[in-house]
Amino acid sequence: MAGCATRGSCGGSCPASRSGGGARLVASVLWEEVLVVIGNRPASVRVDGRRPGDLRPVSVTLGVQKWAEGSCRIRAGDTEVLCAATIADRVPPHLRGKGTGWVTAEYSMLPRATAERSERESVKGRLGGRTHEIQRLIGRSLRGVVDLTKLGERTITVDCDVLQADGGTRCASITGGYVALAAALIGANMERMLVGKVAAVSVGVVNGIAMLDLDYSEDSHAEVDFNVVATDAGTYVEVQGTAEGMPFDRARIDALLDLANEGLASLFEVQSAVLAPVRR
Repeated sequence: MAGCATRGSCGGSCPASRSGGGARLVASVLWEEVLVVIGNRPASVRVDGRRPGDLRPVSVTLGVQKWAEGSCRIRAGDTEVLCAATIADRVPPHLRGKGTGWVTAEYSMLPRATAERSERESVKGRLGGRTHEIQRLIGRSLRGVVDLTKLGERTITVDCDVLQADGGTRCASITGGYVALAAALIGANMERMLVGKVAAVSVGVVNGIAMLDLDYSEDSHAEVDFNVVATDAGTYVEVQGTAEGMPFDRARIDALLDLANEGLASLFEVQSAVLAPVRR
C-alpha cells in the first residue's frame, strides 16, 4: 500500500494507509528512523515513478561530523549534501561594536558530485558566479530565522558541501543547513535565538505538467523553474522563477507556489522530527 511503512501488512489500519499514500519522508534521527507520510497524489508521470506532487525520498542524519557544533547529511533522492555549522565569538568588521551577530554560509561541490568531473574552485583560484550566488542565498535564508540581536557578537558559518548532485542542491543545502544551524544553537543552549524554521524546494513545469522537487533531468527540460524558500510561518525568504520556454502568467505562479507550500510543509515535519531528540 503506497505510503505505508508496513507495505500494507497493517490491513489498512495504520495512519499511513488511511492517508492514501504520498511522499515518503525519512528522518534518520541519530540512527533512528521516523516516517512522515503526506496526503494523496495523482498518478505517476515521472521517470523515477513519482507523481507530480511528490517529493523525492528525503532523509536527514544528524551529528555526522565529530567536531562541528551542529551537522547533518541530507539526501533528497540522489542529491546528497553535508551541512556543518560553526559558532565563532567574532563578527565581520562592519558589525564590530554593534552588539549584533551574523549568519553566513559557504557552498561547494565535490569534483565527482556530477556525471563529469568538475575542477575544484580552489584550484581555479576563485569562486564561480553560481557558487557565489548559491552561498549568498543560503546565508540570507538562514539569517531569516535567527534573531541576530540576541545572537550577540557571534558568527555562525554553515558549510554546505555537495557530495552528489541530481538537481536541487541549493534547496537541499538550505533545508539541511537549517538542521545543522538549529542543532548547533540547541547544543549551545541558544535555541531562543531561532525565530522559526526555513526550508526550500523546487517546483516547475515539465511537458506542461506542474511538478514538485525536480531532479536534474526534469530541471534541464523544464519550461518553468522555481526555487521557493519559505519559513514555517508561511512567509517567503526568496522566490526565484524563470521561464525557459513560454512566459507564464500570475495564475501559474500561484499554482506553483501552492505546490511548493505542500512540499515545504513536509520538509518542516522532517526538520522537527530530526531535531526532536536533541531538544530533550
